[in-house]
Amino acid sequence: MNLDETDKKILDILQEDARITNVNLASKVGISPPAMLERVKRLEKNHIIKKYVALVDPVKIGKETFALVAVSLSMHQISSIDVFTKAINKLDEVLECYHITGESDFLLKIAVKNIEEYEKFILEKLTKMKGVNKINTSFILSTVKQNTKIKPGTFNKEGG
Repeated sequence: MNLDETDKKILDILQEDARITNVNLASKVGISPPAMLERVKRLEKNHIIKKYVALVDPVKIGKETFALVAVSLSMHQISSIDVFTKAINKLDEVLECYHITGESDFLLKIAVKNIEEYEKFILEKLTKMKGVNKINTSFILSTVKQNTKIKPGTFNKEGG
């Protein structure tokens, strides 16, 4: 799907305020509400808009400790990677999981209440997972930049 300038404007606005009404969105973009509704539905149907979420303050819900955890697997076969990724997807502490290149195989972003809860997560969950060979943890001291907004590029997946 090719994104025109109107689609890019829509995505920009929705990433700032996903609760904006269709009428207000149409007004900001400069098209009619029915045309706006069709465009947003098309963006959703083509999975450009994947979902709508609420961003919460982690401290206010008791998640004050964040860690980046590099995980190396003992075997690098599709089956061991599949077992690991399925298990990781079941863990609420894991906010993000990336399959990466380099010394480690995966990079996890973990959110827990405190160091004690992190230790429990490591000892009772992560180290007990089949195939985990090595774990390297870096705790996040402060967040310099955090953004969920992605500016649409010039090219789509098909190169158009």
